[in-house]
Amino acid sequence: MRRTSTDVNGSGAPPAPPPPRSGGRRDRWADHREQRRQELVAAAVQALLRHGPGVDMDQVAATAGVSKPVLYRYFADKAQLWLAVGEVVAARVVDAIAPAVEQVREERALVEATIDAYLSVIESEPTLYRFLVHESGLPGLQQVVSGTSRQVATGLARVIGDRLRALGLDAGPAEPWAYGLVGFVQAVGDWWTTHGQPIRRAALTDYLTTLLWSGIEGVRRGADLPPELTRAHERIDR
Repeated sequence: MRRTSTDVNGSGAPPAPPPPRSGGRRDRWADHREQRRQELVAAAVQALLRHGPGVDMDQVAATAGVSKPVLYRYFADKAQLWLAVGEVVAARVVDAIAPAVEQVREERALVEATIDAYLSVIESEPTLYRFLVHESGLPGLQQVVSGTSRQVATGLARVIGDRLRALGLDAGPAEPWAYGLVGFVQAVGDWWTTHGQPIRRAALTDYLTTLLWSGIEGVRRGADLPPELTRAHERIDR
């Protein structure tokens, strides 16, 4: 008797359906596309450094070694490309500040490290910083700038809170201090870069640290600290 398709496995059950096609090819294509997109963003950063904030898509395409239509395969328009560039620049700010904040253990040094790390980004890449701040009117870029400020301030608030608690003080001021410090340094940094950095970074860091620390230290000295802690803090400050 001729064997039907229902009993080819000898059990009378229909054969199992073939396994679904692997998504490996689709995943590889997505990875390739994302890698290519990042390469184009890096080229846009280089074009921005070379031509300044007025750089156009033709100049970006030339820097990347592609035609302008290729750029539009990955970015709907110039605004979308600049948003991606803004995210890269913002990440550099966070990457510079976060380690500096984490490694210090004394309060004044914490303020100084935060200020110096922020100014170091401006000093090393003033064109990118001016782009990030002054092009923030582009769709979505203001959210990137605000998000970066929040990320830095949140990390700073956590560290400041830890220091305050270690001193036996209320940690409530940590968050407003952190946001205030970030906003203050951003404003001064904007003045510094738009005026051609008229003061050396080390001197400006010292000026700002002295000003900000005076306020924080005033709050600390106004707290009702045990005498032994007060004497310990005075030794540290000296």
